[in-house]
Amino acid sequence: MDSIKDIKFRFVTEDYQELKLLIRQYAGDEREGVKKIVLSARKRLDAINKEIARTESLKTYERQYEAMGYVCGIDEVGRGPLAGPVVAGAVILKRDCDILYLNDSKQLTEKKREELYDIIMEQAVAVGLGFNSPQRIDEINILNATYEAMREAISNLKVKPKVLLNDAVTIPDVKIKQVPIIKGDAKSISIAAASIVAKVTRDRLMVEYDKIYPEYNFKSNKGYGSAEHIAALKKYGKTPIHRDSFIGNFI
Repeated sequence: MDSIKDIKFRFVTEDYQELKLLIRQYAGDEREGVKKIVLSARKRLDAINKEIARTESLKTYERQYEAMGYVCGIDEVGRGPLAGPVVAGAVILKRDCDILYLNDSKQLTEKKREELYDIIMEQAVAVGLGFNSPQRIDEINILNATYEAMREAISNLKVKPKVLLNDAVTIPDVKIKQVPIIKGDAKSISIAAASIVAKVTRDRLMVEYDKIYPEYNFKSNKGYGSAEHIAALKKYGKTPIHRDSFIGNFI
């Protein structure tokens, strides 16, 4: 008879499919310790099943257009900060994509975003990124700078998509079919993936900028207008990565 310690180790280390088999295998074990392990495993399995169902619900738009060819999700990060670039992500996922926990990047912890970023980069058919600098944002305004970053992200894909699923916007000067989706990063698995890639990429850039300009604590506020950031801006003035068109009320 297997020891409770060995059984617990197996339940902790096995994947989703093996977990179902283990529950069936030990469901009749009358030892209290095993009963607790099996009960905990059932709760874990229920949570995974709910997440699978939620993930499947995010594939509605992808399935609607996949017959046309590659479907690409587009999203941006960094329209609101006082400092740093705007970053756009474009992601084409496999049709049978089974990555769990994809969601609007703002709904995820930093740790979960980092984990998902690595999975997306490994499993996606293609990932493209686009950037626009604070200077360009000041020159043409944040909306047009965002559109430019999105077009760059699309152009950096290694395969050409047939359909773009965009988070809320229609990108000018793009000939590919576009489907704007309000709150798309919470409704489309591809847009969610794009939001995560863009967010992690931009956050990493801001952490690097923090090493150059530590007074502003960019590693924490990521360039957004926190009280600490605004106080530093008033005390030390602007840096080359601040957006002049955004900071007029503070200096």
